[in-house]
Amino acid sequence: MTVDEPTLPDLDPVIHAQARLRVVAALSQLNRDDRIAFPRLQEILRMTPGNLSVHLRKLEEAGYVEVTKTHRGRTPATLVQLTRRGRFAFEEYVAALRTLIDPGEEPS
Repeated sequence: MTVDEPTLPDLDPVIHAQARLRVVAALSQLNRDDRIAFPRLQEILRMTPGNLSVHLRKLEEAGYVEVTKTHRGRTPATLVQLTRRGRFAFEEYVAALRTLIDPGEEPS
């Protein structure tokens, strides 16, 4: 008698990079339609502007974040939010991690 081994899920390579995982995890804490100012996100994550920009660009290319450049009065402002696709991808990523950690547990 053979027992089928559970199939372990693949982890999303876009999210799996440590810096991008931190970005997506932070953005996932916002309400669905909320945005955060780039400097505030940078402060929370303790990342340099260049490093954060590079990772946001990768996430934006994947459709996981939306970056909006606007103005507050005369001051330029960059706002960031997690897209629906990004939120779903993060939820799937977390579920995949749970399965890797405990393959016998049913997903919630």
